[in-house]
Amino acid sequence: MRKVKTAEEAARLVGDGAVVAVNSSSGLCCPDAVLKALGERFDREGHPRGLTSVHPIAAGDFFGTRGVDHIAKPGMLVKIIGGSYPSGPSNAEPPLVWQMILKEELAAWNVPSGIVFDMLREGAAKRPGVLTKVGMETFVDPDQDGCAMNASARAVPLVKRVEFEGEDWLHFPAIRPDVAIIRATTADQNGNLTFEHEGATLGAMEMALAARNSGGLVIAQVKRVAANGTFRPHDVRVPGILVDVIVEAPDQLQTTATQYDPAISGELFRPLETFRLPALDIGKVIARRVARELKADWAVNIGFGISANVPRILIEEGLHGKITWVIEQGAVGGVPLLDFKFGCASNAEAFVASPHQFCYFQAGAFDCSLLSFLEIDAEGSVNVSRLAATPHRTAGAGGFVDITSRAKKIVFSGNFNAGAKMRIEDGRLVIDKEGRIAKFVPKVDQVSFSGKRARAQGQDITYVTERCVIRLEEDGLVITEIAPGLDLQRDVLDQAATPLRVSGSLKTMDEALFRAELMGLVL
Repeated sequence: MRKVKTAEEAARLVGDGAVVAVNSSSGLCCPDAVLKALGERFDREGHPRGLTSVHPIAAGDFFGTRGVDHIAKPGMLVKIIGGSYPSGPSNAEPPLVWQMILKEELAAWNVPSGIVFDMLREGAAKRPGVLTKVGMETFVDPDQDGCAMNASARAVPLVKRVEFEGEDWLHFPAIRPDVAIIRATTADQNGNLTFEHEGATLGAMEMALAARNSGGLVIAQVKRVAANGTFRPHDVRVPGILVDVIVEAPDQLQTTATQYDPAISGELFRPLETFRLPALDIGKVIARRVARELKADWAVNIGFGISANVPRILIEEGLHGKITWVIEQGAVGGVPLLDFKFGCASNAEAFVASPHQFCYFQAGAFDCSLLSFLEIDAEGSVNVSRLAATPHRTAGAGGFVDITSRAKKIVFSGNFNAGAKMRIEDGRLVIDKEGRIAKFVPKVDQVSFSGKRARAQGQDITYVTERCVIRLEEDGLVITEIAPGLDLQRDVLDQAATPLRVSGSLKTMDEALFRAELMGLVL
């Protein structure tokens, strides 16, 4: 059978009521042309209807790749299971999928990305589902939200607590997709796939297996088609025996707002001096202080936000290569990228499949994770997954819960409150106008990370802000350092909406963090 078809022909193969799994991370690997064709078919014919879509990591973004929004149409999409969702500025119109979630036009769940991959792997192997402790005592737990994002989802519980061999576990059902839509760079005529221009493979193989082993359809979008017999076997990441349909899309973006950058796909290594180093500002001060928590030869996970600049701090200090960075999309080593290219890395040592990376994270086998926060409460719990007023500002949990569940050491970073006007002057922090929104609160809006569970597991937890450094101790949050130039009561304690204890050995943060010169970092 001829596998190469148009996107329109591929879309006609998707039936009503199908469970459709999509391999993507924002614009990275997003099979946008196929999703677009699906949405256009529904506009013409009213089919396929009643779809359930599965996204371990978000499909699409605000910046040129519509992704899931192509199929976010009432009647077409009725359920969605997502590790994350498209996110963007609060002043932007929410993506269509968010509008549908908020209007209760579909049932939506935010399941940790690694667990979604696990659910697909269990489906592929025809096993009964996932038993895990990842997500216990967070919004994932059925004792809290059970991953539900709206009332429609709460009415159909997805996860339950079960007892197995005397212990409590969370059980998630296996996912057996009817259709998997994946993306690669090149396919041969038999459907063998290579990823030479991609910044990751994500879970392409696992998703294809899940659909194939469930008797489903695998559609692969690619830039180009090559003759059979022209690939080296080691270059094939998904074999043609798993692929039913090939769709050519020569203009597919490499990742969000990026047509093609060979450094993202590891085809070119950039000189270190070409990486943009941060100018001295509040964010750089925080990133510098975070860097001081690290030790040489560690493997360190890094998340979106202020901490994403920590690799640049090490470059500036002449310490690049002393830490191996690992990100959930699959890059190991190199320099994690910023802004639209976040989730990719230049000069990586290896690209591993995301499900393998999440297995590494879920077991806590790495040394440290650097992550952001929206809110922190009296117990040390952190919210990164929900902002009730502007929900589309956050992508949801993504891999955050997988990463933090057993991490030995976590450094959370962010501004102490929201909206403050600050500057750095002569090695000191100056606050010109206070922020109006407290980030240290009595109780977070949603528990993405449980401080109570972290204490029980003996995890080493630090919160770094521009004003102070806080440690999670047995009796709660303790301020251990304060920025030079600040008044402890006025600038820190009075600006928190929950009591903070002060260490008896309170120190002043090193003035070198607040100066333009190199700070002489030693790992």
